[in-house]
Amino acid sequence: MSSLNDTPSGERVHIGFFGRRNAGKSSVVNAVTHQDLAVVSDTAGTTTDPVYKNMELLPLGPVTIIDTPGFDDEGALGELRVRKTKQVLNKTDIAVLVVDATTPFAACDRALMELFQEKELPYLIVWNKADLLGSADVAALCSGTGVPAENAILVSAESGTHIDVLKERLARLRPTGTNRPLVSDLLQPGDTAVLVVPIDSAAPKGRLILPQQQVIRDVLEADAIAAVVKENGLAAALKGLKERPRIVITDSQVFKNVAQIVLQEVPLTSFSILMARYKGFLEAAVRGVNMLEHLHDGDTVLISEGCTHHRQCNDIGTVKLPRWLHAYTHADISIETSSGHGWPDDLSPYRMVIHCGGCMLNERELRYRMKCAADQNVPFTNYGTAIAYMNGILPRTLTPIPGMREM
Repeated sequence: MSSLNDTPSGERVHIGFFGRRNAGKSSVVNAVTHQDLAVVSDTAGTTTDPVYKNMELLPLGPVTIIDTPGFDDEGALGELRVRKTKQVLNKTDIAVLVVDATTPFAACDRALMELFQEKELPYLIVWNKADLLGSADVAALCSGTGVPAENAILVSAESGTHIDVLKERLARLRPTGTNRPLVSDLLQPGDTAVLVVPIDSAAPKGRLILPQQQVIRDVLEADAIAAVVKENGLAAALKGLKERPRIVITDSQVFKNVAQIVLQEVPLTSFSILMARYKGFLEAAVRGVNMLEHLHDGDTVLISEGCTHHRQCNDIGTVKLPRWLHAYTHADISIETSSGHGWPDDLSPYRMVIHCGGCMLNERELRYRMKCAADQNVPFTNYGTAIAYMNGILPRTLTPIPGMREM
């Protein structure tokens, strides 16, 4: 089982706790985690913003716990909190609706349950405060509410009743995942994969960025050899190899230089393209990239990153990509950026979206963003695909990937 320390945020199971104010969401969160992760108070509306906590939760393993504000919050500020709560659903893998078992099942409880169903989320209805009830059982509580009894459980955060059962039920709802490989299926034991890794000033000192770490691990899982080199040492590294490498994987930022060094017969791709494949949106990225041919004066492009980091003077999303886009299109286009979870639901102002590889986002959130773009007829691509396209080498970079050679 993976541990918390070696599991990226985008790979953790995201469990969201939802419900009305004072239903006991935060108390249930604390009982499930055996930690005081959330502030508990008798005052309605204590939780004012979604609270995220990465931790190890047995028997699930590495998870992200999300405690949300009350869905029945009121006023202008309450509406904002409710909107944030709805946004949390877009990154939630398992939804937990906490209901005060001493009060009737309310309209906003039903609205939340219907949202879970609409988004095809695995969910549990957790009737809380069993310690305040007499002999009531789950079937009686669900009767007449529309709540499927098989999706419900009765617990007490106060006494701990059935909290362990709740954790077991959550473990059963864990997404199975698609098990897409990053690069291991492209390698045989003993193959050499050359990884071109510029030292990115945006990465924390002393560390590689996450996609590079994950690809190195996947190469080793395939019993292959990972030869890691900076771009200025690539030519010498290739010359020093006894045999041609099975594949060269580069940071997209140096695609142009690397493509000129690596022989045409050697498969070449990038960390960003592999990450888009791993996250399940490479085909959409390849379809969407053609919009670069149709950008005109006055168009606006959204460049979106899933992570947040201190912007550097030569940042890829805010400096390099805009510069390359202007040079390629020869058009007076506008560039807007977003980062972290700051994704705009309304994409109508944008002619296209260029997204990062999404290593810090889970697949559900990435698919939500892709669906937003598709529903609004806004082409959606990613950094690596766009950079390869602008350098005229996209077909070459897709050749190593099964199923992409014909696109």
